[in-house]
Amino acid sequence: MQILLTVAYDGTAYAGWQRQQNAIAVQQRLEEALSTLLSRPITINAASRTDAGVHALGQRAAFFADDLRVSLKKLPQVINGLLPPDISVTAAQAVCDNFNPRFDAEYKIYTYNTYCAATPNPLLRRYSAYVPQMLDIQAMKKAAGMFAGRHDFAAFMATGSSAKTTVREIFSCDVRETQPGLIALTITGNGFLYNMVRIIAGTVLYVGLGKILPQDIPMIISSCDRTKAGKTMPPEGLTLVEVGYKQDKLLCNG
Repeated sequence: MQILLTVAYDGTAYAGWQRQQNAIAVQQRLEEALSTLLSRPITINAASRTDAGVHALGQRAAFFADDLRVSLKKLPQVINGLLPPDISVTAAQAVCDNFNPRFDAEYKIYTYNTYCAATPNPLLRRYSAYVPQMLDIQAMKKAAGMFAGRHDFAAFMATGSSAKTTVREIFSCDVRETQPGLIALTITGNGFLYNMVRIIAGTVLYVGLGKILPQDIPMIISSCDRTKAGKTMPPEGLTLVEVGYKQDKLLCNG
């Protein structure tokens, strides 16, 4: 039986999701907890390899266990008793054996938070990027909407990517002020390139600062030139909110 977990974590203390040789990753902590529970080594496969310092509310990860000793309903609570407080399993469900949490994903939703104020807020420092200047939120909204569609996003990919193609489809991209000074860019797509969301966030930030015009976005996309886009924003502002699947991918008879 293959089990799909929904996992939330504060990524501040971790070297990203993926297990590392010389640093602690979220994957390692979760595999250790599952291995303790089942008294044998467990390997998990995830939907997204979030970077160091990036957070998640809806990471999805799967593992095989025909020898599960607790019900699926109770599994999250049991696993959480073996995890550090900055990682939590929020749901568990059985899926078919050929399900792949990464390649079967229909969409992913990320949010990037920027805090804009005269002085920083210490309570937001782990979960947002601080910008001391005022931002033009209406211009940022216009710019964000222009990312929607199927495009070659090479201009928004950091070096070091192993992607076979740089074409991705963005279903929606919008900006809103969720509380005074806290600006959230939320983007939904079928997949993302290395650092793509953080570079889009940096480009939209440049629009808010007046360094780039909203109408420049289509030209930047079509250029496929990384130097024309904005900066790569720091990891702490980024959260993987949700990974979605079609029901027939989850069901064994699908």
